[in-house]
Amino acid sequence: MTLYGVGLGPGDADLVTVRGRRVLESADVVYSPGRLSRSVATEHVPEDRIGDLDFPMTRDEDELRRAWKDAAEEIAPRARDGTAAFVTLGDPNVYSTFGHLRRTLSAFHSGVDVEVVPGVSAVTAFTTALGVEIAAGASIALHEAARGVSPTGPDRMILFKVTDVPATHDGLVEAGYDVVYGRRLYMDQGETVVTDDPDALSDRDYYTLAYAEKRGLDAEPATATFEAADGKSEADAGVRTETDGGRPTGRPDTAALERAEGEACGDAVSGESR
Repeated sequence: MTLYGVGLGPGDADLVTVRGRRVLESADVVYSPGRLSRSVATEHVPEDRIGDLDFPMTRDEDELRRAWKDAAEEIAPRARDGTAAFVTLGDPNVYSTFGHLRRTLSAFHSGVDVEVVPGVSAVTAFTTALGVEIAAGASIALHEAARGVSPTGPDRMILFKVTDVPATHDGLVEAGYDVVYGRRLYMDQGETVVTDDPDALSDRDYYTLAYAEKRGLDAEPATATFEAADGKSEADAGVRTETDGGRPTGRPDTAALERAEGEACGDAVSGESR
């Protein structure tokens, strides 16, 4: 039948998607590559439907290939005869182990149908946890930053796997970035930390990310003028209002606002005079 790759989200069991939960509840067996993903899955699946897989902690590629081939041998018959799921934190196609399983199945068990159920990734969830807004029109780059690496270049970056925070921080600050860090965001296992102090995160933890933004960026969204108005009326703040016979009504000009919103989203406006 089918193997589903299910994204569990950033770590909170409540952030599994509705579709992901339905797949987990209906699957004959659910496989997990690690303890954290297993702890989230067991919030939705009984322990007796969780399958065990063994993955060695090594960078030896030959040993890793053997482990994934063994995993595929275990999963393939369960997926052919029924419905199986393989869970991973975040999204199955973003910095995930699921890609290894999909490629191994394709090479040795091509008859297994594979379907991916997207999950909420830390790529987007970090903004809420860190109180960051990436406004429309802004650009942002995604990098790994393990073992003290400090990628530079783009104005805004989200860095994953920041395992040597002090070393990465030094490189980013020298390159002109302000940085805030998040560790174990949305996770019940371990302490969740949000800080701009690299010394508070001097110990190694794979589940640490950083948001780096070049100092001095001046790219305020249009609605920032509302905050700058500091209590002034909408008209004083530059918001167009409707008129009745030339007299202002005090109500926002809905048509003008809709045109502006459409243009901001890339919709063409034609056949109208302004």
